[in-house]
Amino acid sequence: MRCPFCAHEDSQVKDSRPTEDGSAIRRRRQCEDCGARFTTFERAQLRELTVVKSGERREPFDRAKLDRSLSMALRKRPVPQERVDKLVSSIQRQLETSGDAEVPSSLIGEMVMNGLQALDPVGYIRFASVYKDFREAKDFEEFAGAVKDAAEINRR
Repeated sequence: MRCPFCAHEDSQVKDSRPTEDGSAIRRRRQCEDCGARFTTFERAQLRELTVVKSGERREPFDRAKLDRSLSMALRKRPVPQERVDKLVSSIQRQLETSGDAEVPSSLIGEMVMNGLQALDPVGYIRFASVYKDFREAKDFEEFAGAVKDAAEINRR
């Protein structure tokens, strides 16, 4: 593993342990040249995924991009990062085990919407406002009303 500080090619693993959700291995490393310590995460990748965007444009699946999207929707919300990480891992695993190497971006968006709906109603509405491309205040009102109605039905 290349050192992020001095770009030396070799580092020693000082400590390895699984992450809390068990989806990755956290490794604490030390550069053999400059002695700096840094952390890496190793995840099993079942297959290379390609995301098919609108207009048939294709790009490689990017876990970090999914994590950023969720983090933006949940910014300043009382949702622990561990729950966000679990949702990202869950979505990635579902996509990797689906059997398809090419995944439509709309499927990923729906999976995020479903996960956020269970996680945080405000984050769900924030993500939906971008995903569904709300144009006017009434779009928010209608969607928020539907979310409120669904929440009341679930409480009964």
